[in-house]
Amino acid sequence: MDLNAAADAFTAHLTQVRRLSPATVRAYRSDLHDLSAAVGESSLADVDLETLRDWLWRATQRGDARATLARRAAAARSFFAWAKDEELIGLDPSLRLIAPKRGRTLPAVASKDGMRDLLDARRATAADGDPIHLRDHAILELLYGSGMRVSELCGIDVDDLDLDRATVRVLGKGSKERVVPYGVPARDALGAYLTRGRSVLIARAERTAPAVFLGARGARLGPRAVYTLVAHALGPIIGADAVGPHALRHSAATHLLDGGADLRAVQEILGHASLGTTQIYTHVSSERLTATYRLAHPRA
Repeated sequence: MDLNAAADAFTAHLTQVRRLSPATVRAYRSDLHDLSAAVGESSLADVDLETLRDWLWRATQRGDARATLARRAAAARSFFAWAKDEELIGLDPSLRLIAPKRGRTLPAVASKDGMRDLLDARRATAADGDPIHLRDHAILELLYGSGMRVSELCGIDVDDLDLDRATVRVLGKGSKERVVPYGVPARDALGAYLTRGRSVLIARAERTAPAVFLGARGARLGPRAVYTLVAHALGPIIGADAVGPHALRHSAATHLLDGGADLRAVQEILGHASLGTTQIYTHVSSERLTATYRLAHPRA
């Protein structure tokens, strides 16, 4: 079997069997397409360890980041392990493939005071009753109040919300469902949007949509629109050139840990499969504490 055909079968396996997210599947397919372009029309069995090392070396020469190299090596290992299990190859050439370790980059996090001022300002703006203002305030409050992913937020239907208990049912990575709590400000913002904003937006729709968050024409709101909203709102606070919805997720997790939340509880709230993924926020909290100490203590 040639490499491209095997890659197509592998990505179908990722989607249908492993049920990975579309974004993850696209990343794996992109990596394998890059490998296929590097090795030409070679068959799957012709790819050996040296071929894979040369592929990563070329990526290094063109300036690919360490994180990209690590991801491509992981994609290759996963792909060839699958090919071996499917008996498409006799030996797995990726077993000894090593990529540079990812450099640790701490996520951008807004301050608690900055988030309070931002959300207070958004609440004041939403007081005019404009449906878009009500919606945007609810989005920002819910993203920060729950720490959910933007894809999860865009996928929420009205039936997923429990305003009495201040919880929402979301579908995370790998189609894993979980129930996430949120705070009183988010509940109030959602209530105002659902009663005074969403009804106006849904009246503009060609057909009724079950989605909580709607666009100006009444259709389900997409991740790109949420990215634009968050980038515009958070950019001045964090000072980053490109700040997306994940910055609110980072901020929520860091502030939970700053407030004494248990690491396991934060893992459950965020929907991380591995505790190691959640531990990055302990480093953020530690560095913020150290920075505060150095600024405030006379003997620092």
